[in-house]
Amino acid sequence: MTVRAPVLLFRKPSVLPGFGLTLGFTLSYLGFIVLLPLAALIVKAGGLGWSGFWSAVTTPRVLAAFEVSFGLSFAAALVNAVFGFLVAWVLVRYDFPGKRLVDALVDLPFALPTAVAGIALSALYAPNGWVGKPLNELFGLKVAFTPIGIAIALTFIGLPFVVRTVQPILQDLPREEEEAAASLGASRLQTFRSIIVPAILPALVTGFALSFARGVGEYGSVIFIAGNMPGLTEILPLLIVIKLEQYDYAGAAAVGTAMLGVSFVMLLILNLLQQWMRSRHAR
Repeated sequence: MTVRAPVLLFRKPSVLPGFGLTLGFTLSYLGFIVLLPLAALIVKAGGLGWSGFWSAVTTPRVLAAFEVSFGLSFAAALVNAVFGFLVAWVLVRYDFPGKRLVDALVDLPFALPTAVAGIALSALYAPNGWVGKPLNELFGLKVAFTPIGIAIALTFIGLPFVVRTVQPILQDLPREEEEAAASLGASRLQTFRSIIVPAILPALVTGFALSFARGVGEYGSVIFIAGNMPGLTEILPLLIVIKLEQYDYAGAAAVGTAMLGVSFVMLLILNLLQQWMRSRHAR
């Protein structure tokens, strides 16, 4: 009797042909579009050597820009996670006049050029703007050309990512489970915490990650309202542009590589957290 060696399957059996062709096209496309530019960036930064790279990314100006970009993007993504869920909840669970208009307005930051958004926000929140002037006179709060203005701009451009990620999950969430919980005596808070939150949490984390990633790399909507003061309101994309204008290509590549590394690690952590929540909810 012959014993056959186990066969390792790298894919699930399928009746549809073309796995090798489509896999090759996918890897080639990702390689040319994504991996090749990133590899060129890393190679350019590697020309500085480790000591030169470390010196380029640890200057006080670069570290301050890292704090502004990543810190305010994280804060804006948290705000979007809360209010994006509320917007999605209202759009899914309630009917009201103008609902289609509100639903369309959610996608406005997708279609609106970021420079136009930045100009509009800076005019609105400037010290003499419609909103900025009352805030300054009544509360002494200056929004434009401060970190608060940057956070508002990042919140504006990141909101649709959370809404459009959570909205389909809420639409597909069966009402029978909520009705069953209510019939068994569960309060609205208990139903929300035990049934709704576990179902939408992976999608909410995905929306948070997308909003955060968009905020870190945002440029057009921020530079007009930020004031661009080094060490205070200067963002990383602007610092990279400044280094390119100064013909410091290696320094710009070093900052971009460090930005890429930090973004990758944070998104990896969020994706692992999302997978863990999905596996826990599926049990």
